[in-house]
Amino acid sequence: MLAGDYPGIQILFLRRQLRELRDNHIVPMMQTLAGIARYNKTENVFTFPNGSRIIMAYCANEIDALIYQGQSYDVIFMEEATQFTEQQMIWITSASRPTKEGFSPRVYYTCNPGGVGHTWVKRLFIDRQYRNSERPEDYVFIQAKVRDNYVLMQRDPDYIRILENMPPDMRRAHLDGDWDIFTGQYFGEFRREIHTCDPFPIPAHWTKYRSIDYGLDMLACLWEACDELGNIYVYNELYEPNKVISEAVRGILDRSSNETCTYAPADMWGRNRDSGKAQADLFAEYGLPLVKVQNGRVDGWMNLKEWLKPVPDGTGANHPRLRIFSNCVNLIRCIPMLQHDDKNPSDCATEPHEITHAPDALRYFLDGRPRPAEIIAPKDDDRPGIDDQIDNFMDWGR
Repeated sequence: MLAGDYPGIQILFLRRQLRELRDNHIVPMMQTLAGIARYNKTENVFTFPNGSRIIMAYCANEIDALIYQGQSYDVIFMEEATQFTEQQMIWITSASRPTKEGFSPRVYYTCNPGGVGHTWVKRLFIDRQYRNSERPEDYVFIQAKVRDNYVLMQRDPDYIRILENMPPDMRRAHLDGDWDIFTGQYFGEFRREIHTCDPFPIPAHWTKYRSIDYGLDMLACLWEACDELGNIYVYNELYEPNKVISEAVRGILDRSSNETCTYAPADMWGRNRDSGKAQADLFAEYGLPLVKVQNGRVDGWMNLKEWLKPVPDGTGANHPRLRIFSNCVNLIRCIPMLQHDDKNPSDCATEPHEITHAPDALRYFLDGRPRPAEIIAPKDDDRPGIDDQIDNFMDWGR
């Protein structure tokens, strides 16, 4: 309709995979537009008599999106937008520029909850959290659930039963349109209301630790404390890119006090072929010795799942043994965004890579088998129910 109504406009239609582009869009459009627009099979372009064009394209790899930089399109459609990474979206939408005077360029996204792009779609259209020059008035979210599709309901009224019989998490996403959970989510047990808490002063006798995931792309450092019952509280974080080792050490030590040690993955002990030194050696030289952990991925993620699982706390209630202070915004953001790896569902996907650093640092900490604090907590500890928990623990010990 846009191509027919506005002469000469350029429309880019994108899917992540070629097969979906061909089967779900090109073939039906060839039938719909027969006698209306001419299709060039070599270039995958529909050309209209008024000069408008619909360019059908796919973008399988993240770097493929770079080919659209410097291009100009009046309209961009990103079908199943949550299958695109945020970086792909940024590169692609940079091509949203007018080619015809009097036409306002725009981008259309269609999608379901889930996929590698769930985070950025939810941020822009659901949470409406904007960065840099992003403007709220530029983003409109129109939710359509299955019952709104009256054509589908007329043609296949039993289709809704398929959605109703999905596993609970998938049903919440695809039937109810719940953007707080999505298909493929690895840590579906994560709930902000039970796994996060307001900051409180860490008692002096608790054992404190640090754990890091380091690379030039991102330094992720977490500060963790272990109470008398073995419960863990992540109480601080540092999450910054483009830090050489000397800068990383300085940033970590500036935020530290009397932590017992700093856990790091075994690959940081691999020696550089030119210098003969490992990253761990350089950290030590700059004043931050590291403790090596065996960072088995699948075992580490399964261990984290156990820590997230609510267990009886001795007061008649169930609580997880791992809590995160609300100021650790990146760890809280990243854990629920991790997805199952397509090739190994027991592992977490490594894309989008930006969200893996803080959870990796937490995994290394748990691999280090942290030691609980001695049971000498003062009775004025302000954590809810802590007195009852300690009394119950002491009774159990006797």
